[in-house]
Amino acid sequence: MRNKLVNPGAGELTYEIRNIVNVAEKLQRLGVKINWENIGDPVAKGEDIPSWMKDAVIRELMNNDTYAYCHTRGVMETRRFICGLTNSQGGAQITPDDIIFFNGLGDAIAKVYGNLKRETRILTPSPTYTTHSTGEAAHANSSPISYRLRPDNNWYPDLEDLRNHVKYNPAISGILIINPDNPTGMVFPESLLREIVAIAKEYDLFIIADEVYNNIVYNGEKTLPLAAVIGDVPAVAMRGISKEFPWPGSRCGWIEFYNSDKDQRFKKYVNAILNSKMNEVCSTTLPQKTLPVIFSHPEYKKHLAERIARYERMSNIAYDILKEVPGLMVNRTNGAFYMAVAFKEGLLNSRQSLPIASREVRELVESLVDIPDVAPDKRLVYYILAHTGICIVPLSSFSTSLQGFRVTLLEKDENEFRSIFETLATKIGEYLNSK
Repeated sequence: MRNKLVNPGAGELTYEIRNIVNVAEKLQRLGVKINWENIGDPVAKGEDIPSWMKDAVIRELMNNDTYAYCHTRGVMETRRFICGLTNSQGGAQITPDDIIFFNGLGDAIAKVYGNLKRETRILTPSPTYTTHSTGEAAHANSSPISYRLRPDNNWYPDLEDLRNHVKYNPAISGILIINPDNPTGMVFPESLLREIVAIAKEYDLFIIADEVYNNIVYNGEKTLPLAAVIGDVPAVAMRGISKEFPWPGSRCGWIEFYNSDKDQRFKKYVNAILNSKMNEVCSTTLPQKTLPVIFSHPEYKKHLAERIARYERMSNIAYDILKEVPGLMVNRTNGAFYMAVAFKEGLLNSRQSLPIASREVRELVESLVDIPDVAPDKRLVYYILAHTGICIVPLSSFSTSLQGFRVTLLEKDENEFRSIFETLATKIGEYLNSK
């Protein structure tokens, strides 16, 4: 081409959760049976959509206005409904004009980071969900700036590390929290939320809270939505229906702005996000129209409770199995449906492997791992995939120096789930002892 077409470093932005699928599909064509434990899609893992929920969608399909554009911010009736939910918590109070709908939170995340000045940085957790870390890095054309989540302390954030990043880096203007967390499954206690809000207030920052899993909490843990603790600090909360209904194919998420009238710079930022959304006219109408009906349905709370109970059961099975593997730092998942497991430092190296009977499969895996600077946990993940068919994601791909893996808790068949994790435990042990 006549000129360079992408920003420097753009080619380094990868989405390993999906990239591993390309490798798994190649192995599948070579005869390897794959257990897909990499992507957080409850429907793809066999969750049933109840008939009453389908009926709600069908009813909306019969209305002509469902096929039309909606307001750029979103369907007014739906935004009023969401205001009622948020305002009933007794914290930040919002109006329908404080809400914008997007085609999934990926769309929202792109707008939230894309409308920042390049020099403005958002402090992200490490590890963190890839869409956030790549979005922040892409807008700044630089590596993410991160505070540590500690695997030796329930994956809770290191607040001293967080505060020092804020104190000594004046470019930081906001703090990201994901609650419950992806990839770790950690749930923020109220006390931690309040401490982070206090730091933001002290240094005149705003907060971004990804709360798409906020109603999926278990094992006796409790948390609060950001609105309940934010006080007068400006903030953006991200929510959606993809995981909670679940309806990931709807691509329906929204953001709520808190205290946008308290700071003129933040208000200008909110308007920039809205203006960029106007270029797309609006987000998909159908899921927005169904949202109040489904959330208000008398069967909804029971439906969600049954799903949460299953995740809790799987969380404890996975924890009980993996905690017995020497060298792993294992924490019980208490929210969402992911588990992140880290290895103690120095356990993984470039000499370890697992036997692969098929020559073609072995040659494919070796071509992927025998390259300079491949992450040790990526090497592990490829060998586990080829040897067992279990598809997991390397933890290092979540913007962290920690080595490990992320796996989902979505398998519905308890016997199959137990078998998957017992196999993982056994094969990780064999891998660690191979060389």
